[in-house]
Amino acid sequence: MPTKTAIYRVDKFSVPQAAKDEFLKRVRDTHHVLRRQPGFIRDTLLEQVAGPGQFNIVTIAEWENQQAIDAARTVVMQAHVESGFNPQEAMARLGIEADIANYRRMDD
Repeated sequence: MPTKTAIYRVDKFSVPQAAKDEFLKRVRDTHHVLRRQPGFIRDTLLEQVAGPGQFNIVTIAEWENQQAIDAARTVVMQAHVESGFNPQEAMARLGIEADIANYRRMDD
């Protein structure tokens, strides 16, 4: 069950159709690493099926707190270095735009 301190990392992407397979492989590889990190709660990968929105792929990862996100970011960056993957280069090469931010639950 989510707590008030839980933080949601929401990454929204505008992914051209030609880049979709390569992009999704990298997202899945990254989420495989994230799922093994302390403080990880759950994640979701969404694809837009209707509506006028700019972003057609959204990932949501729920974390226990900001410290868990910060620690996981370091691990993911190291995994990218070890695999020779440069996310900024790949996104530029594939024509992907991103909107990335952290969110927390609001009281109803």
